[in-house]
Amino acid sequence: MSNQAASPQSSQQGFVYLPLIAGWLVPGAGHFLLRKWGRGALLALSIVSMFALGLAMHGKLYTGAQDILDMLGMVGDLGNGLLFFLSRMAGLGAPHVQTAVQDYGTKFIVVAGLLNVIAAVDAHNLRTGRKQ
Repeated sequence: MSNQAASPQSSQQGFVYLPLIAGWLVPGAGHFLLRKWGRGALLALSIVSMFALGLAMHGKLYTGAQDILDMLGMVGDLGNGLLFFLSRMAGLGAPHVQTAVQDYGTKFIVVAGLLNVIAAVDAHNLRTGRKQ
């Protein structure tokens, strides 16, 4: 039984973490590398749309962690990969949340990052053979 579980991983050649890293940096890229065009396009569209809507609502991009909730928000934001870093460099995102709409925007950005992490892990699982 253990030989069957090890065979999909041992038959894979190349850097198995490439879809994970690419999928984290660019939404959907991990699935595109695996030629899962439909899934990759759906994930990219969903994640980028949520991130863009969050910025359009003047959501906050976390820059530091003063307390536990800020740390969790920062982890969610970092899940967006290059979207987060490019937005920070461009000075996008509100420094403080002052309205309910801005709070919703902040949540959109965090959830987009968490969805991107799940998508990157999914691409890695497809690459290693844990998922079909």
